[in-house]
Amino acid sequence: MFSKFLSLDPEKQDRIINAATKVFAQKGYRNASTNEIVKEADISKGLLFHYFNNKKDMYLFLYDHLMEVFSEKISEKLDWSEKDIFIKLRQITLIKFELFGIYPEILKFFKAAYTEEAEEVKGELERRNKEMLSKSYEKFFSDIDTSQFKEGIDIKRAVNIIYWTIEGFGNQQEDQVISANLEQIDIDKIMAEMDLYLELLRKSLYKDK
Repeated sequence: MFSKFLSLDPEKQDRIINAATKVFAQKGYRNASTNEIVKEADISKGLLFHYFNNKKDMYLFLYDHLMEVFSEKISEKLDWSEKDIFIKLRQITLIKFELFGIYPEILKFFKAAYTEEAEEVKGELERRNKEMLSKSYEKFFSDIDTSQFKEGIDIKRAVNIIYWTIEGFGNQQEDQVISANLEQIDIDKIMAEMDLYLELLRKSLYKDK
């Protein structure tokens, strides 16, 4: 569907993607203007619509593309030999902070998309979020070592509790990154706080050693 855009040279692709990410992150879907995007990208409006049918198509392409890029970056950096869910979650959190430092507009875009209320894209975003969570869960946590959990614990529900807790904690910290910037954020302090949650969950769900 977007073969024309994907056939562009990487520099031009990145320029358009970065421009659109910035405008959508700052304005949200409803208030973002394609005029602002083409100005930021230094291309004509006609050329933009040569690659994308309309603003909605571009927005959803951008969401899918950035999610894929982000997932691939995490996959590249993650230690796949690690099977302990707590250690793996900690690794993923650190990688996310590193990537947000490199791609700050991506974080802002995702946060804006998460709270987007425009009916034109809201349903599509909710569907994509569910699919993304399911794929991420399967990709990163399908091979964890379940032998460490206490006898009688429902493993699936236990993993959900761990995942939801740390995801919620991460979302809270990401809000701080957006309101400030990564240089002003004490990553060691954040991870120390996260470790307290991880240890509490570990003691509640894992066998005594």
